[in-house]
Amino acid sequence: MTTATDLDTSTVETAYARWAPIYDAVCGPIMVKGRRAAASAARDVGGKILEVGVGTGLSFDDYGPNTEITGIDLSLPMLAKARARMMSGRYPHVKSVQQMDAHNMAFADATFDCVVAQFVITLVANPEQVLSECHRVVKPGGRIILVNHLYSEVGVAAAVERWAAQKTRSLGLRPEFPFARLQAWAQSNSDAILVERRKVAPFGIYTLVCFERTAVPLAA
Repeated sequence: MTTATDLDTSTVETAYARWAPIYDAVCGPIMVKGRRAAASAARDVGGKILEVGVGTGLSFDDYGPNTEITGIDLSLPMLAKARARMMSGRYPHVKSVQQMDAHNMAFADATFDCVVAQFVITLVANPEQVLSECHRVVKPGGRIILVNHLYSEVGVAAAVERWAAQKTRSLGLRPEFPFARLQAWAQSNSDAILVERRKVAPFGIYTLVCFERTAVPLAA
């Protein structure tokens, strides 16, 4: 399902080329709690982890020796910073970072134990297609871990988010994305279940959502 509020890929790519030089300084402190919550959940799974939207590699410090990280991103300027981080030698657990469109990944089915997407799913052109690709490349029994700000849907906060959406589209942002779209995607897949949905402390600005690819498709 796509909607009139969905972003197009060229808008996002252009926006993040502009963000790349200042991304760490501006977004790093703002997103640190959500980023660490997602990485912590992924460490609990361990093994081969795909990070969709790896960006500048800010999350490299959040993983550990029980993980093998592969990162993908659409933005070459962001990836250049991630590769510079890798060259420091501090991140032997990071296997590679690659330019790749998350809507159509080059990985084989059931490659990863876990897929992490931090602050990504609300920004891609077709969130449902990206979720389906994440589901395809994760192993049965594996997890898809998302962290994002999700649309408040009701009240003053929702009204503010709808207003902000009109102003921030060119920045590659979509603040009015509802959890219902994630839920509907899972309900349409016979071997995907929602296993966790929780606000990230301390302020609950971000929500962590975790899906599991079941080993056996669920009965209809």
